[in-house]
Amino acid sequence: MKQDKNIVLASGSRYRRELLERLGVAFETWSPDVDESSLTSEKPRDTAVRLARVKAQAGAARFPDALIIGSDQVADLAGTPIGKPGTLDNARRQLRDLSGKAVSFHTALCVLHGPRRHERLVTTHVVFRSLSDAEIDRYLAREPALDCAGSAKSEALGIALLARLSGDDPTALVGLPLIALAEMLRTEGIQVP
Repeated sequence: MKQDKNIVLASGSRYRRELLERLGVAFETWSPDVDESSLTSEKPRDTAVRLARVKAQAGAARFPDALIIGSDQVADLAGTPIGKPGTLDNARRQLRDLSGKAVSFHTALCVLHGPRRHERLVTTHVVFRSLSDAEIDRYLAREPALDCAGSAKSEALGIALLARLSGDDPTALVGLPLIALAEMLRTEGIQVP
């Protein structure tokens, strides 16, 4: 069946693109130029919501007739945001800091279509195992998760670093909460499945 709405994923993330492909809808990607810094005194969950909205708004300005999907994720260690490490040294440091601790991953979703806006925040609670330096080094040698907040890919080998996790949508931890997104798309008349 032909889809009558253009869908744009306002994200340069390959992880979000791969997740959205699971829903079987036609879409294009566009990477917005957005400053992803936290505002002074902004809570990590609020940063995620704001950035998802800003990304979607940037997409709506560029593609005014399309349905725009914006998403952002911020890891939260006791109120302190944890970003993408970018380097192996930073990843090693992050994993040492997260070892044995509970971290909340706040994944925000904003869908804009004309004047309509749908938003959702999905939080996944993760507890990292106590990790030795040798485990951290072995992990990073096999899977240098430099582009993932918290330096671990739960959808791959990084799951072995975790003691447990809990949340409403397993795809939220990877970066795009598909359960919530499918509901929003259906609300906008997109057939999923």
